[in-house]
Amino acid sequence: MTSLESATNPAHEVPDVSQLVVGVLGGTGDQGRGLALRLAKAGQQVIIGSRDAARAEASAAELGVGVRGADNATVARESDVVIVAVPWDGHAAILTALREELSGKIVVDCVNPLGFDKQGAYALKPEEGSAAQQAAALLPDSRVTAAFHHLSAVLLQDESVERIDTDVMVLGDDREATDVVRALAGLIPGMRGIYSGRLRNAHQVEALVANLISVNRRYKAHAGLRITDV
Repeated sequence: MTSLESATNPAHEVPDVSQLVVGVLGGTGDQGRGLALRLAKAGQQVIIGSRDAARAEASAAELGVGVRGADNATVARESDVVIVAVPWDGHAAILTALREELSGKIVVDCVNPLGFDKQGAYALKPEEGSAAQQAAALLPDSRVTAAFHHLSAVLLQDESVERIDTDVMVLGDDREATDVVRALAGLIPGMRGIYSGRLRNAHQVEALVANLISVNRRYKAHAGLRITDV
């Protein structure tokens, strides 16, 4: 496929997401803060959440660029798209508590279930198959997708880095929802959102982060992924 064919391929078309409010649960953590910063700098309305509203408001003030802070329940209620960037050990509890507030919302799970020992990082496999599938099981009335797993929190938060050259693998069973997430990923300079299959395939995408951690440690890098020929 030539570059021109790729650029005009209907599969790359995405919807207008400019009016959507994006909430980030876990927005005071490194990954959540980084995603909030990049999306807000791209012009998106962003709210970051925490169990402690004051902590979220303080973190939002540090980020600037129009980011707001609130408690997790408020973020879930007031957002159209909610990114879940919480620690794996709190994943189920937070989603269970917010089931009602997340009803009808596009939920983007970017949690990577990992363990660590003397040999480094390794993937964990939840009973449901993946973190994203656990989210879908806990949020039957939400439109659950999986994305943003392979991004370096260091690069996301480093404002001296203008472009982050990587692709974002987006998974889900609701094609309209995955198109919205692809559009959000594409707002960040250097990134593309690439549809990568149904939610049942999320485990290997989450697990790949363990390999990227090994790459980064060996090469002192902030590795990402590129999908070729699309």
